[in-house]
Amino acid sequence: MALLREEKLPSIRLTISQIVIAVILLVLTFGLWRLQIVGAQNYHAMAEANRIRKVPILAPRGEIFDRDGRLIVTNYQSVSCYLARDQKGDLKPDLPLIAKGLNMTVEQIQQIMHRYRWTPSYEPIPLQQDITPNEQQFIAAHSDELPELETIREWRRLYPRNGFLAAAIGYVGQVSNRMLNDPQFAYYQPGDVVGESGVEESYDPILRGVDGAREILVNSRGQEVGVLGTKPAKPGKNLKLTIDLDIQRAAENAMGNRDGAVIALDPHNGQILALVSRPTFDPNDFAVRISSKEWTSLVTNPDHPLLDKAIQATSAPGSTFKIIMAVAGLQTGIAQNMKVDCKGGAYFYGRWFACDVKHGWVTLKTAIPYSCDTYFYTLAQRLGIDTIAKWAHRFGIGERTGVDLPGEVAGTMPSPAWKMKTFHQPWYPGETISIGIGQGAIAVTPLQLARAIGGIASGGVLKRPHIVFRNELTPEYRKYMRAEYPGSGNKVVHFSKQTWETITNAMANVTQEPIGTAYSSRLAGIDFAGKTGTAQVISHNFGMDKLSSNMATRPNAWFVGLAPRRNPDIVVVVFWQHGGWGNDVAHIAAQVIDAYVTKQRRLDHNLLADQPAGESAKKGANETSKLDVGAIWSIPSDPRELGGKPLDPNAGKDASAAAVYAGHFLLRVPDFVRK
Repeated sequence: MALLREEKLPSIRLTISQIVIAVILLVLTFGLWRLQIVGAQNYHAMAEANRIRKVPILAPRGEIFDRDGRLIVTNYQSVSCYLARDQKGDLKPDLPLIAKGLNMTVEQIQQIMHRYRWTPSYEPIPLQQDITPNEQQFIAAHSDELPELETIREWRRLYPRNGFLAAAIGYVGQVSNRMLNDPQFAYYQPGDVVGESGVEESYDPILRGVDGAREILVNSRGQEVGVLGTKPAKPGKNLKLTIDLDIQRAAENAMGNRDGAVIALDPHNGQILALVSRPTFDPNDFAVRISSKEWTSLVTNPDHPLLDKAIQATSAPGSTFKIIMAVAGLQTGIAQNMKVDCKGGAYFYGRWFACDVKHGWVTLKTAIPYSCDTYFYTLAQRLGIDTIAKWAHRFGIGERTGVDLPGEVAGTMPSPAWKMKTFHQPWYPGETISIGIGQGAIAVTPLQLARAIGGIASGGVLKRPHIVFRNELTPEYRKYMRAEYPGSGNKVVHFSKQTWETITNAMANVTQEPIGTAYSSRLAGIDFAGKTGTAQVISHNFGMDKLSSNMATRPNAWFVGLAPRRNPDIVVVVFWQHGGWGNDVAHIAAQVIDAYVTKQRRLDHNLLADQPAGESAKKGANETSKLDVGAIWSIPSDPRELGGKPLDPNAGKDASAAAVYAGHFLLRVPDFVRK
């Protein structure tokens, strides 16, 4: 029995081996059948795809217009060079020739290839943007030996010259690696153009459009032999801004080269009529990739040209804050009958707090036009910091307004709780005295101040500022913008009619003789009210010399102007960093308001020609040099029309036509296009 069992074992093993071999053969046979029969069609399609290349058709960004339909930002067509990495196995031998023909270095090309190393090899990558005619000729002449080089027509941004409206419009640039790793930019691909500040950023999803593509047949050398189909690009949506180019021009000219900001707002609806930030920058520098040298120069500039000082620069508001103090004083019943004897200052808590002059006996009605510090020191002591902070917060001080522009800062409204949380220190009574005249830790933006004072003059109605008309947006996008740019938004602050009339009358006296601090900026025939402000940057004793040669020690100058005094149609805030006294910048606001009123009167009387600005608004115009922005007003109502003849929107394909187009609108294009 043992012998029989031993004879059967090898046969069982043989059977098992045969079964395993049969299974392996079946698997191999099935794999070959699937590969050669079932998958033949798929592999045939993949082989065909090796001869098909997708060439992107880039969508032009939407154009930007002012409130009257006048063109602000448009596009011009340029040619860029792309590198198709799937045409050759090894591109290194070609790099020296490519670099020489495109005026690049081998290192630059290698850096670009390294940046796009994770993108599929069949996707062309941008190599050189806005190439010159000579570079285009080089690519065409070497198409046989350098089939990896492709040219693609792209639309590029064309902005007003001299940085006109640059802070509000913003600029565009290529999407960065950091952005590509952000889920917010999941829709973008390497090389895409994206808005990076201003309206270009906040409304990028609307402006950018949808790219198309051409499917072309190429031979083994990468040369095009046919076209299979075309998916046209979908242009971005045009946007109409609330900006009025006439008011913007007046504000830019009035501000000149001063360091600071001007904001003009319609308090009825929150529409921004003008926005100026100085110093400015040229957004055309970003339309093509900006050089590292130029970028370093911008970001290291101590005057911060890339900062939108209308919404991102904060400073103590100085005496402009006295308007909010006045509301608090009247509404709490403290200021109605309060009289103060100003002897050039007063002692509070054992310390002398100075006033500019000896005003004698003053009430609230005279304290505002006099801008008497002693009165508001006393009012601050009687109100207390908690009451002051409560009323300031009601008018949006220390909070974002919710404007539809990126990067808005909240500013600061100090209080005992704020100081303990921020510095872990108690509040000292002497700090309240400084807050009473808009000094100390309080910090506001020009837009915040415009909304707050405009709201007070409007009877307590504060509107959310915005720079794009709401009817330009879908309800869904408006909801998205409110979430993306949060702020205090629309609000109503209740106070009495008597308070309203008292304060607005006092502000009207600011621009009147003999007591107003800005009487030299009065506008004949215009109900022009306002408030000056001077914010120290160092102590009162050492920092109040407006003529000091050391600009760093000169105080910041503020002025907020309204027309008319109650329910104003326009509020203008001017902030001049290290500018001296507030009355020094009242002339700037006066020029803007004069331009606004003059235009409204012209429209009311159906007059075609602009009337000259009033003489009072021209005072102080020679105090600083002006930017050459007036000539931009050659823009016609129909931006496509030149001398009665329509201009081909594709004229950018021809260098001479592009030069005519750019010259007409006085926008800047690259030098080689204009030649």
